[in-house]
Amino acid sequence: MDNANPSKQPEGPLTDEQVAAYLARIGADRPARPGAAELARLQEAHLDAVPFENLSIHLDEPVVLEPAALLEKIVSRRRGGFCYELNGAFAELLRALGYQVELLAARVFNGPQPGPPFDHLALRVLADDTAWLVDVGFGRFTRRPLRLDERGPQADPAGEFTLAPHGDEGDLDVLLAGEPQYRLDPRIWQLADFRPTCWWQTTSPASVFTHGTTCSLPTPDGGRITLSSTRATGGTRLTVTAPDGTRTEEVLDEEAALAAYRTRFGLTLPRLPIAP
Repeated sequence: MDNANPSKQPEGPLTDEQVAAYLARIGADRPARPGAAELARLQEAHLDAVPFENLSIHLDEPVVLEPAALLEKIVSRRRGGFCYELNGAFAELLRALGYQVELLAARVFNGPQPGPPFDHLALRVLADDTAWLVDVGFGRFTRRPLRLDERGPQADPAGEFTLAPHGDEGDLDVLLAGEPQYRLDPRIWQLADFRPTCWWQTTSPASVFTHGTTCSLPTPDGGRITLSSTRATGGTRLTVTAPDGTRTEEVLDEEAALAAYRTRFGLTLPRLPIAP
């Protein structure tokens, strides 16, 4: 499919050294072939190792949507990121491993209506002659890729997902347990096309990311652990969500919060990020 809004092509492929460093970052072996089973293992490894976090916004760090900057942050500095960063970087790794990868824009549901275009970045990846929806940048979402050609329920360790057509332009609503998560636009984009909305997400008072901090990873038992702070609550809150949905919460002081970032997420931060 032709790109409806073509931009400058991304930088060249990752070197073997960069690929090895990225795979080490997520604790994965280099796959023997770019197959579907191998893709699922890479997605799960990425989700388990690299946190979904928006801390750069609250540490006065720029969010730079360029492959070299994303690798430096996620691999060299061992940080996480949000959708544009995580899926943008993962796309570069997958391409270097032989996968055909395309960037898709999505509109995230917050209530009955989806948000603006380019609200989210997801990936379409071709493996074993099948197109897959791959997403390591949405927080709680699929553990494994979803088939983009399947319209019935798809079982995943994170729940039951369904891709439902919307309208006449090829859009797909992605639902978890019947609840819409985001609406996918089938057109292909380049990373640079997401920069304006990324800038808005990191600077606008209307963006949820400027109102609070979040850092989250799945737990080995199928639950989730999150560190967060908001303008309303203040402080840093540690939330552990069990597989059945029950939660335990604890408000941490600055020393305990910085220690939790190190021990729970592997993040060594220059100071404590706190929502303004």
